[in-house]
Amino acid sequence: MKININIAQQQLDLLNDNGNIIKQYLISSAKNGTGQQNGSFCTPLGKHVIRAKIGQDKPVNSVFIRRRPTGEIYTPELHQRYPKRDWILTRIFWLSGCEPGFNRLGDVDTMRRYIYIHGSPASVEMGKPGSIGCIRIANQDLLELFAFVAVGTIVEIT
Repeated sequence: MKININIAQQQLDLLNDNGNIIKQYLISSAKNGTGQQNGSFCTPLGKHVIRAKIGQDKPVNSVFIRRRPTGEIYTPELHQRYPKRDWILTRIFWLSGCEPGFNRLGDVDTMRRYIYIHGSPASVEMGKPGSIGCIRIANQDLLELFAFVAVGTIVEIT
């Protein structure tokens, strides 16, 4: 399995070992565009690997902060109480760059920037940029994807 993310199309493709597309999903990447630099709030490009899968047995809409479940379940009311929160929901794929000097190590390290593929509230519009660096995906799509891919899966962001 492999994941290709096309920023221009705001699309994630899941490919089998032969390179054939199995599934396609709309995503939402960074509103600041693409970039590698720490603190840029951009989505990093290049070859990555899924370093960790987080949230395996948590309910849909479980809220995560710093990769840890808070015990909260996202609701519109919770959103109103914390309107500035960047909502990371349901599951997390934590990405690590594979290209030293480009998306790995130093001030361009994807893993140290805490870049994820993660679930989002249903109110988040997919198909257009809006995150602060991560790849957002609809919760149900993420649950499906979570079942298909393993730690170590290659993620190419172009």
